[in-house]
Amino acid sequence: MLIGQDGEKLGIVPIGEAIEKAKNVSLDLVQVSAKDADPVVCKLLDYGKFVFTKKKNTQSSNAKNRKNALKEIKFRPSTDTGDYNIKLKKIKSFILAGDKTKISVRFRGREILNSDLGLELLNRIMNELQDISQVDQHPSLEGRQLQMVLSPLKKK
Repeated sequence: MLIGQDGEKLGIVPIGEAIEKAKNVSLDLVQVSAKDADPVVCKLLDYGKFVFTKKKNTQSSNAKNRKNALKEIKFRPSTDTGDYNIKLKKIKSFILAGDKTKISVRFRGREILNSDLGLELLNRIMNELQDISQVDQHPSLEGRQLQMVLSPLKKK
């Protein structure tokens, strides 16, 4: 069984004639049924274009599924204002892109004794971003890390 490039059925055609028709219209002859099927079904199509469009469709569907990504930014309790501003801009870009953002403050050595500095830092970030984000997970101390998760505001 031979199917033309527009989807019309051309009937049962010998293989030699099918190959000749494919060469005449500069297309490929592709078998679309299982090889043990009684009337083998073949189609005239541009196989390179078919593979390309299939790959593009899977890439676009993967891009749509990426929206629920969780990004992470790490701070230290002694993060200076310049670094703080750069990381704050990055957090804003993540949130405006629709991604959840995990913000963590890592303590080393005896810095854990001053965990209130990290809590102040996270509260400052929360206050500066309250107009574009909401808190999913409030600041919590897990081991030597103080963590908080922000997500974009829900659209009404």
